[in-house]
Amino acid sequence: MRLNATAGSLLGFLHEGAQSGWDLVRTAQRQIGDFWSLTQSQVYRELAAMASAGLIRADDAGPRDRRPYRLTGAGRAAFRSWLTQTPGPEQIRYPLLLTLTFARHLPAEQLGEFLAEHRAMHAERLRSYREQETAARASGARAVDLITLDFGLRYEAAVLDWFDHLPGPDALRTSAG
Repeated sequence: MRLNATAGSLLGFLHEGAQSGWDLVRTAQRQIGDFWSLTQSQVYRELAAMASAGLIRADDAGPRDRRPYRLTGAGRAAFRSWLTQTPGPEQIRYPLLLTLTFARHLPAEQLGEFLAEHRAMHAERLRSYREQETAARASGARAVDLITLDFGLRYEAAVLDWFDHLPGPDALRTSAG
């Protein structure tokens, strides 16, 4: 079975121990949700396919009918194979950039609201990442454990810098309609 990024990440999370589909969705949201999206339906679809392929094993249902999944030897090997492949190209899917492509069709006030809302969201994310970094360092995290967090810190700082250098909403619009 050739793994896609969703299946590969789920196998990676299962290295930490058995987790139900619900737990895996929460783990993904917490660990990679700021830069990679997984839907609940994707998770359950991949779990079923990986169980059929013998990469994971489902345990008996536990509390709330949640069924924990565990890695098999084949799952560990498939994860290693997936992880050693060169990652694909970066894909930027930023809804605000799509909206800004057509900014000339928005009223300046609404455009300004969108920009302010997104700037605040990035400022909050940067604040949260700084807290996470402080906590991780205090708990003895190694440099390798902080790689994606460091990227998040630098990315959010760069995005905030970009916001700070944007012209005002009136200048971003050239015509109404």
